[in-house]
Amino acid sequence: MLRIALPNKGALSDDAVLIAREAGYKCKRTGRELLITDTEHRIDFFFLRPRDIAVYISNGILDLGITGRDLAVDSNVHYTELLALNFGHSSFYYAVPQKSGLGLKSFEGKTIATSYPNIVRNDLKKRHIKAGVVKLDGAVEISVQLGVAQVIADVVESGRTLKEAGLRTLGEPILKSEAIVIARNKDILKNREVVRFLDRLKGIVLAREYVMVEYDIPDHLLEKACRLTPGIESPTVSPLNEQGWKAVKAMTRKNDMNRIIDDLSSLGARGILVTDIRTCRI
Repeated sequence: MLRIALPNKGALSDDAVLIAREAGYKCKRTGRELLITDTEHRIDFFFLRPRDIAVYISNGILDLGITGRDLAVDSNVHYTELLALNFGHSSFYYAVPQKSGLGLKSFEGKTIATSYPNIVRNDLKKRHIKAGVVKLDGAVEISVQLGVAQVIADVVESGRTLKEAGLRTLGEPILKSEAIVIARNKDILKNREVVRFLDRLKGIVLAREYVMVEYDIPDHLLEKACRLTPGIESPTVSPLNEQGWKAVKAMTRKNDMNRIIDDLSSLGARGILVTDIRTCRI
């Protein structure tokens, strides 16, 4: 049996279950189960605290795990990142009071509050800065007002919470995070079922970024149209019964879809159709 860890709660858990289900695996919980077995694919899905997943993987107790990159890095254990899943995005920053003159170079001797102490300690070590680190389990942004620290280091999504606490971020993010699939090492890729699981997830990740665009175009405009819709490798071009026209089909990035439709329509394409892609293999 393949043993895979999924987050047990929160948005990360919901999205991890969703992508696994879209890939054809049975891992939906009806309650607070810690173990769901997909008998068809011979996989045990364990629902664990996201912070603990890298530890189980590192010790070889489980084969694969889905967790946040920030949580895996902060666990301070050895693991190998196999696949980024393009959800659960966040950035990890230092933050100081908005009116403070503090900069990264003035952290020496200061105290930094964070829920990710190992990420902070490793970053300070790289910068050759000696500062105190206080670990908090939550509400890190209030620690400056309470006098616990002069600086915080925390995950920032919209930045609204920081602004409400009178804080501002400093410099570039320490770490950019998203959901990832991890294993102890790449030896796991010798397992065919692991490769199949990863390939299925890759297909879902790619499909979420693209749509399929189909349209008809006059022959003399075909080259210009294909420049608008080059596809991942190249578009599929087929003759139509109507002489002087071709049918074109191409994968196009979802974010560019409306602009491309506008451009195709202005160029002279007709019968433009856009459909979602559930999964794919390239």
